[in-house]
Amino acid sequence: MSDAIPHLDPAADTLVLPAPAKLNRLLHITGRRPDGYHELQTLFQFLDIGDTLTLRRREDGELRLTPAIDGVDDEDNLVMRAARLLQAEAGGRRGAEIHLDKRLPMGGGLGGGSSDAATALLGLDALWGLGLDLETLARLGLALGADVPVFVHGHAAWAEGIGERLTPVSLDTPWFVVIHPGVTVSTPAVFGAPELTRDTPPITMARALQGGAGSWRNDCEPTVRRQYPEVARALDWLARRAPAMLTGTGACVFARLETEPQADRLLAEVPKGWQAFKAHGLNRSPLHAALGR
Repeated sequence: MSDAIPHLDPAADTLVLPAPAKLNRLLHITGRRPDGYHELQTLFQFLDIGDTLTLRRREDGELRLTPAIDGVDDEDNLVMRAARLLQAEAGGRRGAEIHLDKRLPMGGGLGGGSSDAATALLGLDALWGLGLDLETLARLGLALGADVPVFVHGHAAWAEGIGERLTPVSLDTPWFVVIHPGVTVSTPAVFGAPELTRDTPPITMARALQGGAGSWRNDCEPTVRRQYPEVARALDWLARRAPAMLTGTGACVFARLETEPQADRLLAEVPKGWQAFKAHGLNRSPLHAALGR
């Protein structure tokens, strides 16, 4: 299920690019700001699986996205918002046809929408020959969501603030089995829950990395367990077989395996009714490998 790395032709009028999933290997909530956003410490890591965007240059300045996503207007779609931001940054003369092959579950905690937006920014930058640096593209991406910059920069990272202050790290790269238990988790409901942990003492990046995966946790997990029993059931099922954790606010949960055969065996055991896949952890985004950035 991994995305192949395409060969990038600088003169091409069409690019086919991956938009990889991410996992939060650790997620601490250290405070709440006056504007309602939460202060976080997290470890982002990419997976070798995700959505795919096909970008085709248009000469008439029009931006078009296919196919339509149920319940999401074009103006609200992060891919179109990213394309319009970049078009405005470039002076509004360039256009594109964008086709999104959506594989990642929406609202699963895998960063699919943010990753799609980042791929649109970097892909259209290449397609239009703009040559913008990653800092500029990350600034545009932050206006779309706190998770977009990590996908723009393209390296596994320790993140602080609302998730936008990034320090590149090199994490272990095991195999994962990811399960979506078939429910939709409301991120605002999780972050608005009175019982959510909001006072985890901040730690240093060095301490987090020294502690290793065995000490990592997600502060959202107890709240999500209470609000969504099916997520709790998936976590309990996974935890009996391998170290398991929630990613983001869910609904996806993941287990860490040392080898691909172990992942294959666990994947074969997943109960029917849950979506599941295996993936390999990556420190460099396949999007950046594809674009040579």
